[in-house]
Amino acid sequence: MPVERVLLASPRGFCAGVEKAIKALAWMVRVFEPPVYCYHEIVHNRHVVEQFAAQGVVFVDDVDGVPAGVPLMLSAHGSAPEVVESARERGRVVVDAVCPLVTKVHHELKVRARKGYTVLYVGHQGHEEAVGTMAVAPDAVHLVETEAEVDEVATVVGRGTPVALLAQTTLSHDEWSGIKDRALERFPDLWMPGRSDLCFATTNRQAALKAIAGRADAVVVIGSDNSSNTRALEQVARASGCPRVLRVNQADELPDDLEGTVGVTAGASAPDELVDAVVARLAPRQGVENVRVTDEDEYFPPPPELRDLLRGLGGALATGLGAVEAAPVGASRPAGLDGALDGDRHVSAADVLAALRS
Repeated sequence: MPVERVLLASPRGFCAGVEKAIKALAWMVRVFEPPVYCYHEIVHNRHVVEQFAAQGVVFVDDVDGVPAGVPLMLSAHGSAPEVVESARERGRVVVDAVCPLVTKVHHELKVRARKGYTVLYVGHQGHEEAVGTMAVAPDAVHLVETEAEVDEVATVVGRGTPVALLAQTTLSHDEWSGIKDRALERFPDLWMPGRSDLCFATTNRQAALKAIAGRADAVVVIGSDNSSNTRALEQVARASGCPRVLRVNQADELPDDLEGTVGVTAGASAPDELVDAVVARLAPRQGVENVRVTDEDEYFPPPPELRDLLRGLGGALATGLGAVEAAPVGASRPAGLDGALDGDRHVSAADVLAALRS
């Protein structure tokens, strides 16, 4: 494969929400005997899901079929209120790994609906985040994916009805901006949150990709087909003028005819080990240039239910497993399970996944 140079976008790969979700599910796997259940894929990455499935995690699309009394995790994409309520029935141990940025949108929708707003929600039909968000106030919200659909809603909104605009967190800026502009044209008094709903990590990964796409003969985006932010990266690369854009799940899917300068990035659910494998297969003769546009230091702590759960198990679990052994592998931490959670910031999800395989 005659690749001369690899341009490696940074930031790339795991975001803070994915880190939180993976580490939380790893705790569940370590604490409970299998099976541990998870509502929907914990994150949208085939490689990560397969690793957890090998540890006895059962991924389901209906919580009503989950046996009573078993451990159940809700995915990072957020769940409909009725799903959360149903999950907590029948004595199940439930931990909600929803990303805080998704929770923010749920709250915004709930508040706007209570105030009588019609809410335009920019998102992808059928995506788990969109489904869960819209279920918060189904009678008040309209899903829009195009500027034409904004026009359609404008024909049915009553005179004097206030209108708000919210968004799926994993959209590309280009997907969002055109619809936002049209909504502002149709609804001059449109309400939008003071801080954008678009995930900072998604935006950062798109900015890093834009910094390399114009210099590359081809761009490789690593991530799964059902990952919205990964597909958004594909769109960004094409819109930036890159002549060839490929999405792969892993290195063995790379074609043999790549040449010249190749840009590489990864969706927010894709582990860095996949990036390392792709770069190794490309084997650039002139090496790798790391193109960094910003540093990320955002951290989301473990779900409160997980902390309460481990605190409740307390001494029995520490005695039976050992506090450090029970915790995800990483930096040394204070004794005791609660202390181990306090050290969570210093443990990467990549290390946790590696520990599960060992």
